[in-house]
Amino acid sequence: MTELTAERPSSRTADIVRRLLASQETGLVIVVTLLTIALIALAGSHLDRRTGLEVNNFWNPNTLVQTLTDASFFAIMAIGATMVIISGGIDLSVGSIYALAGVSMALVLRAMGPMGSGATAFVGIVVCVGIGLMCGLINGILVVGLRVHPFIITLGSMWVLRGFAFVISKAESILVPPSLTDVAKAPLGLGGGLYPVPMLVMLVLTVLGAIYLTRTVMGRHIFAFGGNLEASRFAGLSLGRIQIGVFAVSGLTAGISAFLGASFYGSASSGDAQGYELYVIASAVVGGASLIGGKGSAVGATLGALLIVLIRQSIRTLHFDQNYEWIVIGCAIIIAVVIDQWSTRMTARRLTQAAESARAAK
Repeated sequence: MTELTAERPSSRTADIVRRLLASQETGLVIVVTLLTIALIALAGSHLDRRTGLEVNNFWNPNTLVQTLTDASFFAIMAIGATMVIISGGIDLSVGSIYALAGVSMALVLRAMGPMGSGATAFVGIVVCVGIGLMCGLINGILVVGLRVHPFIITLGSMWVLRGFAFVISKAESILVPPSLTDVAKAPLGLGGGLYPVPMLVMLVLTVLGAIYLTRTVMGRHIFAFGGNLEASRFAGLSLGRIQIGVFAVSGLTAGISAFLGASFYGSASSGDAQGYELYVIASAVVGGASLIGGKGSAVGATLGALLIVLIRQSIRTLHFDQNYEWIVIGCAIIIAVVIDQWSTRMTARRLTQAAESARAAK
C-alpha cells in the first residue's frame, strides 16, 4: 500500500508536467520569456534623471507597465473574439464597437454635466458595456437569423458602426471628464507615473474568461459547437443561442476595452481603434485559437496580445524601422497558423495510429 501511495503523487506530477509542456500556453510563455530576455540584453541603458542610477531601457517599471497597458486593450477584446473563433466564427467589428462605445460614453457624460468620480465611472461603464453588448447581440442575431457567414455580417457591421460613431460625434474628438481619467489612471499605491488599472482589468478578465471556457457548461458548449457542428445539433444543443452568446461576449469585451481606453487617454473619437480588429484576431490566432473552430483559450489570447505588443516594443526599443512592424506581425500570424495546422495533423495521425494499434491488438 505504501508503494502504491508513493507512486500515485509522482505519477500525477508527471502527468501535470506533460500536460503543461504539451499546452500551447507553455510554448507562448517560453517565447515571451525569450523575447523579454533578448530585449533586456539588447536594449541598452540610460541614466534616470530622478535617481541618477543607470536603468535598462526596457527592464524598468515605466516601460513594463506601459507595455502591459498597451497589451491590455487588445487582450481584453481578444478574450471575447477568441470565443467567437472557437465557435468557428470571426468578428471583424470589434474595433468599430470600441469606437462607437467610447464616443457614446463621451457624449452622454458631456450631456449629463459634472458628477462625482464614482457616478461618472458608473455611468461610463454602463454606457460602454451596454453599447458593446447591444452591438454584439445584433451581430449574433443577424448571423443566426440571416444564416450568413459571420465574416460578411461583421464586415458590414464594422463599417456601419464606425459610420454611426462618425455621425454622432461629427468627426470630433470628445473629451471625457477628468474624474474618469483619474479612475483609469489611479496609481493604486505604485506612484512614479505607474498606472496599473488596465493591466489589472486584463488579468481579471483573463481569469474569468478561462473559468468561463473551461469550468462552465456554456463554455464547453462553445467548444462542442466549433469542434463538431453536426454532433452538437444531434446532442440537442441550442446552436443559435451559442452563436448569439459568443458575439454578445465579444461585444461586451470591446465595450470594456473602450471604457478603459477612452478613460485612460482622456478622449474618444470615431477614428479610435482603427485596425484593432487585425491585432485582436492576430492575438487570438497567435494565442492558439484555430480558425476552423474548436480550439483556443483566454490565457492564450492574452499571451498572444502580449507577444504582439512585445514585438512592437522591440522594434521601437531597438530603433528598427517601424515600417517593418506589419511585416513582422504578419509573419508571426502565418507561422502561428502553420504550426497550428501541423499540430492538428500530427494529433490526428497519432489518434489514427492508436486506433489501428488497438484494432490489431484485438
